[in-house]
Amino acid sequence: MKQTTQFSTISRRHALAMLGAAGAVVLAGVPAYADGAAVAAKIKGLTGGKSVGEGAIELDLPEIAENGNAVKVAFSIDSPMTADNYVKAVHVMADGNPTPEVASFNFTPAMGACSASTRMRLAKTQNIIVLAEMNDGSFKQAQATVKVTIGGCGG
Repeated sequence: MKQTTQFSTISRRHALAMLGAAGAVVLAGVPAYADGAAVAAKIKGLTGGKSVGEGAIELDLPEIAENGNAVKVAFSIDSPMTADNYVKAVHVMADGNPTPEVASFNFTPAMGACSASTRMRLAKTQNIIVLAEMNDGSFKQAQATVKVTIGGCGG
């Protein structure tokens, strides 16, 4: 039995349209990364433009991460955690991730202490910013840079 293969011809316009659609699909899959301006805009949105103080936040981050797939991010905030004085929320941000805000934690005075730990993926060396919202409406911030190396090489 003889098999025949039949090819259909397409116009140049149709071929260009298919190539353009394939290119759009590829470009749509590439994430845009946050930068310092995106983080600053996120902080401004969270604070409503109020000034942000420093101090009282202790960060536990590696200075150098050999593998950016699971970088430990931990913080603790010195607060009495009483009904009159407590940390209401903490926001963790990174200026090299697709979205600036990585995680948010909510706290109440009943917790007794303000600390948390998580792991996050870092594709490259970037700044980690921790913003704490106090119950009186004030804000405090701490920041550190994590250098991500790939296979022991600087990145």
